Amino acid sequence: MSQQLGKVEKPSASKFRTGRKLFFVPLIFTPLQPDPALSELIDRYWDQVQGQVKNMEEKLSQVKKVYYELIPIGGKKGLKAIEALSKGSHRIVKNILDKGAKLQSIENGDLLAEFMDWSKCLSVGLQSRAVIDKVYQSYIEVQKRRTDQIAEKIDRTLKSEETGVLVMREGHQVQFSSDIQVFYVAPPSLDEIKRWLRARQTEPQV
Repeated sequence: MSQQLGKVEKPSASKFRTGRKLFFVPLIFTPLQPDPALSELIDRYWDQVQGQVKNMEEKLSQVKKVYYELIPIGGKKGLKAIEALSKGSHRIVKNILDKGAKLQSIENGDLLAEFMDWSKCLSVGLQSRAVIDKVYQSYIEVQKRRTDQIAEKIDRTLKSEETGVLVMREGHQVQFSSDIQVFYVAPPSLDEIKRWLRARQTEPQV
């Protein structure tokens, strides 16, 4: 079970210092044409994430591995791909890598492409119930294979006593190894973003 540890008090932090640890950072995308208010919230979110990760490193241990969904390559090419996907998270990842951490790919390129294609199929407004059922079943199957291999790659590459950061969307369904302590990074602006999005969804359409 994930534990929220954005602010770690000294008495409680000591018991988490040993073993493998994973800081889970929810991946928030900036829309292509964002509302200025939302854009400001997202910028604030990434600033707060950076502060919380820094605080957690100081209280627990320095991050050695960075994992990022939707990026099937590591190293400099992977960092460049992250910049194209999310400039806010890119700034955080680069800062961690500059301190000696390694960007480790967790995606299989073929599985990721299949997952994305089935996702697109579900979003196009299919008419046939039979087709919808087949597409959805295929989507669920590839999603399971993808999350299983993500969990396997993290388990294989996060060594004993190491700490990693995972940047991934919420609701991911990845089942982490039982000996990995997962800490949920949840700055105040995350709830603000969710409230803003819910409010927009309930606004009457003109």
